[in-house]
Amino acid sequence: MPRRIVIIGSGGRLGAALMREWRAAGDDVIGFNHALLDIGDFRQVHETLAELEFDALVNCAAQTNVDRCEKEPDEAFLLNSKAVATIADACTRKKARCIHISTDYVFDGEKREPYTEEDEARPISVYGESKLGGERCLHAVSDSHLAVRVSWVFGPDRPSFVDQILQHALEHETVEAIGDKVAVPTYTLDAARLLRPLLDEVPLDGVVHLCNAGTCTWQEYGQHALDCALAAGVPLKGRTVGALKMAELKAFIARRPVYTAMSTALLERTTGLTPRPWQEAVEEYVRTHWAPRHR
Repeated sequence: MPRRIVIIGSGGRLGAALMREWRAAGDDVIGFNHALLDIGDFRQVHETLAELEFDALVNCAAQTNVDRCEKEPDEAFLLNSKAVATIADACTRKKARCIHISTDYVFDGEKREPYTEEDEARPISVYGESKLGGERCLHAVSDSHLAVRVSWVFGPDRPSFVDQILQHALEHETVEAIGDKVAVPTYTLDAARLLRPLLDEVPLDGVVHLCNAGTCTWQEYGQHALDCALAAGVPLKGRTVGALKMAELKAFIARRPVYTAMSTALLERTTGLTPRPWQEAVEEYVRTHWAPRHR
């Protein structure tokens, strides 16, 4: 029997992929982009969701501009924390599971091996604090709701780092990216597959990490994307990604954690699904989505 799923933030990179992939899998999916639902308007959220019948809801909406959050903390906590409580409450009233998309930025970056769900969250930016606040708001409403932490999200629905660095390499011989910050890319099409069992089929609540396998720096991530584009026959001007130090980027306002790679062992044990290496996901994206538009 098809499930009815609500996706808030369906205009974003992850939300749009979830809508398309889950509809293709046979689910009945209702999407709300920002124009249809402003999560900062709590009355609108309650009234909109009260009129619907659904089995699960995925909240992908957030203020994700890290530096804007630092400058506008009230907005950050409104959208990333308080709004989550409103959404979770509406789901609880419907006896529907709420899955809230969170972030690796809840960690301080002091660790040097992948973070697990058991590691203490110690954010070092307003963005990270507000997203951790969202997790706490979610669980204050019901401990059966689930926060899913993702990192470095890329996919075909909206441009990301992969698209930006490849576009730069098309136009310039010199290409650079940060070489001293480590995390894990998350391909939206893989996320759709890995997230789907969490809607109702597995006994998992609290927090879970979801990303592709492995770790990399921005520089390594960018270099692999360039290598994949060249292998796909794209005539790039830039072929090598030089390393920048994060401290050199004076435009940054918020502090960024230097290491936020996450372990997906809990996800794998619970669902039986194994994320593929990030390199395979990037290669597929570049070959099937990006390269055909730029040969």
